[in-house]
Amino acid sequence: MEDTDETILVLARNGDRAAFARLVEMHYDMFFRVAYRHLGNRADAEDVAQEVCVRLGGSIRTFRGDCSLSSWLYRLVVNAACDHQRKAKRGRNLTQAVAAEHEVSGGYEGENDNDAATRLWEAVRTLPEKTRQAVVLVYSEGLSHLKAAEALECSEATVSWHIHDAKKKLRALLAEPEGATYAR
Repeated sequence: MEDTDETILVLARNGDRAAFARLVEMHYDMFFRVAYRHLGNRADAEDVAQEVCVRLGGSIRTFRGDCSLSSWLYRLVVNAACDHQRKAKRGRNLTQAVAAEHEVSGGYEGENDNDAATRLWEAVRTLPEKTRQAVVLVYSEGLSHLKAAEALECSEATVSWHIHDAKKKLRALLAEPEGATYAR
């Protein structure tokens, strides 16, 4: 049998693991290249390429052939890259919200954005459970206060209070010297 996309696709759709591995091998460079061009960051592009492999494994059986395989794969990569950007933006939104209330622009003094975000999420993990859950749903998952309230089975006002409380506690925690432990 000739080693073509169509032949490998049929085998992969029918559960042939070797064919699936070959399909990924044939297209992985494209996954990375498109993700890199979309995101401009090697580490993020590698993450997205890996995510595409996972998504491909879960969706290969749904490919109907309405378009070419390469077009469908490009769409998978672009969607994964956009999802990656949205997730990263949600994390930055929390950093910006706390920084704005702390009247700090451009991150925390002496820290780059990655250090500040890492320090912030370390501090978030020390918050009381319900407050931490509200922060994660609103700022990491991008849910509205109403949707977060539904997920947490509480009122929208309760979620808003948790977010307000989190910002106040995070400002205090982040004002502590770097290297201080966040155990409370």
